[in-house]
Amino acid sequence: MIIDAHSHVHDPLEAHVELLDEAGVDRAVLFATRPHPERARDLAELRQEMAVLEKALAGRAGTVEAYRRAWAELDAALAARPDRFIGFLSVPLGLGSQATAEIVAQEVAGRGLCGIGELTPPPGGAGLIEPVLQAAADQGRLPVVVHGSAPTTAEDVATLAALARRYRDVPVVVSQLGGQYWMQAIELVRETPNMYLELSTANIVFAVRLAIKEIPDRTLFGSDAPYGDPVLARALVERVTSPGEVRDRVLGGTMAGLVGLG
Repeated sequence: MIIDAHSHVHDPLEAHVELLDEAGVDRAVLFATRPHPERARDLAELRQEMAVLEKALAGRAGTVEAYRRAWAELDAALAARPDRFIGFLSVPLGLGSQATAEIVAQEVAGRGLCGIGELTPPPGGAGLIEPVLQAAADQGRLPVVVHGSAPTTAEDVATLAALARRYRDVPVVVSQLGGQYWMQAIELVRETPNMYLELSTANIVFAVRLAIKEIPDRTLFGSDAPYGDPVLARALVERVTSPGEVRDRVLGGTMAGLVGLG
């Protein structure tokens, strides 16, 4: 089974399904989203959508109410195509342990979703995910996906590894290959058995090749669609691997195990 480990709700939804079909991808992990860059018809509209993204990445949209519209879009997508999408839910950060535990119990586990993410702590704020990791542990070791590209800092990547070592039963996925800190991310994931590295939006081919070589059983094919393209992301993985067990793990086997499809 080929699984795109990182994608966001598209508008319209069927455009996303067409991309998956073109890439030969069976299922995609689907995250809620507030920005929709795929809607933009020109540069001015794209700037508006990206301003929403920048606000989210800076940690300035952290209330539950700010998330509910995105959650509703995710619900609709999962209901429309349960055969193609695997639901993960991003949750607000900074709410405290009790409120976070209640949200994860009700909105993630209670709705039968498979994991949590993509979390977007502000730069220097990766420690804010700790209550989420605790709640994930309490709800059956749900996998947790954390944004790994800019504005994530080197300190954030190290903090994620330290927290993963504290919650050893929770799979912690660093997305986008850790961005510009990809070498550090590879080293930390290699040393931390419950950490995984998702490979989307990499702009250096040998970074993907090296990540798979160093941690073949904990690297995940992902596109970050609509920011990336599943056709190109799959082609990159296949370019730097040979047919066989390792490629099969990266393209879906490992993620299938994390979400109970393996």
